[in-house]
Amino acid sequence: MTVQVDAGPIRLRVGGSGPAIVLLHGHPRTHMTWGRVADLLSSSFTVICPDVPGFGRSYVPPDAADSRHSSKAEKAIALVELMRRLGHNEFFALGHDRGSLTAFRMAMNHPEVVRKLIVVDCIPVLEHLERADWKFARDWYHWFFFAQPEKPERVILADPEAWYDSLSPDLMGEEAYEDLRKAIHRPEVVHGMMEDYRAGIRIDHLHDKADRDAGRKVICPMLCLWSARDDLAKIYGDPVAIWRDWATDVRGFGIESGHHVAEENPVDLARAVATFLSE
Repeated sequence: MTVQVDAGPIRLRVGGSGPAIVLLHGHPRTHMTWGRVADLLSSSFTVICPDVPGFGRSYVPPDAADSRHSSKAEKAIALVELMRRLGHNEFFALGHDRGSLTAFRMAMNHPEVVRKLIVVDCIPVLEHLERADWKFARDWYHWFFFAQPEKPERVILADPEAWYDSLSPDLMGEEAYEDLRKAIHRPEVVHGMMEDYRAGIRIDHLHDKADRDAGRKVICPMLCLWSARDDLAKIYGDPVAIWRDWATDVRGFGIESGHHVAEENPVDLARAVATFLSE
């Protein structure tokens, strides 16, 4: 289904019953990445899975010199509006990868609506940039390549499936892979995804810094999860220790998985989410 918000249309799927939880995917995914996790959660929760603005078949934010329309703050506004249009004035928020950055902004900027926050494979953009070292430059170079004007789109669109060669129907399932394959062949979507990274370098970290300077923190209970076979903890150490500077009540642990945990280990991820939300 598609819901129109002030900024544009947002594509989503809704299922289940119970308290509402919104699931926000990462790069270059669509909402279909959550299929197995959503099925596991739907017996206890109303699960809302949107294509994050700039991805999939949701609206692509308009360009601006500072990429402000693709900022996580602006995406948070659109997604909070989406949830209200669906009748949910309060809800849980779960994000993975880039989606976690938007979920974080939802909790930070809209504390009256986010009951609990869960981030997976994520620390604030400002922490990434201030802690960047040669390991970050080697393994996460795409942050800085994607932030460049025009060239990333040209490179990716020359052969999208070669660029995203780690994705496969075996990992994702045929339906989810085909949905993503169509998305990465659309120039406007590739541009929207690049703008998501440009916003991180241009404006998101400034929002983080303003919050830190003002002493603002996420006030709802927060769970920080990470993929044990990915490199977040290897580069930064304990992610929970980092998040304690950004939230008043945070706990967390690693899950046995590579980076794409929703597809590689949906059972343990869903169990961790359900346990935290039921406490």
